[in-house]
Amino acid sequence: MKDTLATALPASEPGVAFPVLGAISLTHLLNDMMQSVLLAIYPVLQGRFDLSFAQVGVITLAFQFSSSLLQPVVGRLTDRRPMPYSLPIGMGFTFCGLLLLSQAWSFPLVVLAATLVGAGSSVFHPESSRVARMASAGRHGLAQSIFQVGGNIGSSIGPLLAALLIVPHGQNSVAWVSLAALAGIIILLGVSRWYAANLSGVRGRASLSQTDNGLSARQVHGAVFILMLLIFSKYFYLAGLTSYFTFYLIDRFGLDIQQAQYALFVFLAGVATGTLVGGPVGDRIGRKRVIWGSILGAAPFSLALPYANLHWTLILAFCAGAMIASAFPAIIVYAQELMPGKTGTVSGLFFGLAFGMGGIGAAALGKLADATSITFVYHVCAFLPLLGLAAFFLPDTRRRAA
Repeated sequence: MKDTLATALPASEPGVAFPVLGAISLTHLLNDMMQSVLLAIYPVLQGRFDLSFAQVGVITLAFQFSSSLLQPVVGRLTDRRPMPYSLPIGMGFTFCGLLLLSQAWSFPLVVLAATLVGAGSSVFHPESSRVARMASAGRHGLAQSIFQVGGNIGSSIGPLLAALLIVPHGQNSVAWVSLAALAGIIILLGVSRWYAANLSGVRGRASLSQTDNGLSARQVHGAVFILMLLIFSKYFYLAGLTSYFTFYLIDRFGLDIQQAQYALFVFLAGVATGTLVGGPVGDRIGRKRVIWGSILGAAPFSLALPYANLHWTLILAFCAGAMIASAFPAIIVYAQELMPGKTGTVSGLFFGLAFGMGGIGAAALGKLADATSITFVYHVCAFLPLLGLAAFFLPDTRRRAA
């Protein structure tokens, strides 16, 4: 595997390095699958430790904030000094976190395990996003979509894995999931070797060099602020569905835990579909149009969701997930075009912000659910995609950036 990836495309060949994109997408799948297992087994943890919704939110907060706080720092450091072999090391944190989660006998240990899994992501996302850009040969949206869809597919598989393995066999079975981290470490050793070989060559210089995009500092700062607002809208909404969708379905429709996990898979499959489509479409029609259409386009589905029966709830959840997720590859590439030469910083900031907003959202919505009801939370979340109107004020980078 390592030799294959290292020689898949030498630095002199500028075409898209699909073997490398495939490898980094596969490890993203494994990474996010393992993370989503943590989210998917919340009902199991709630039953064992008698957790409130607020405590469930604290677990998500610990997991996502360990990643959110560290990712921009890692991204900035690797912009100055890239560290190709940090990728398998980051996957090692996830491995340790899952092993601890499988044996945790108290709520604080569960929180610590979640923190370790989040720390693994803080290393993985900035550097792997840089690898995706290096392998893109200028088709940045396509590369981001391939990279990110792996994570979304992994997030979709997580609930199924929880339903088939962990719910029937209990918390200890999480240890089997940690084997995926070992596989990820092996694959990432090959990716890191390719990354190191191409870093100072044609690919590294072409994809990571600083270029003038024609925008003033004021325009860049304003656009970054708007993108952060859109991330807030997207991930607060996604936090509500990923963390509490199973509880909502159990409460409103009387589903059992396994049925609710299958329903969560439907929503996450929609997220994966939207992610795969958003990047290539952004390459063709412009990032701003995709961002505008995808986030605002989710509003009709999210607004109808709290009033639908079970059948339509699944359809609307799939559509809302697909629409709102299609924005993220475009947001990442758009931000990279705003700040050329700062791939790690951008990726760390926006992936980190995404995790942070998800963590804040999970904790806040859990507190709100304890004070009111889980159904009321979904009525509130339905209006969040309307913040996508802010995308109207983004400058157009299509004629300024390659």
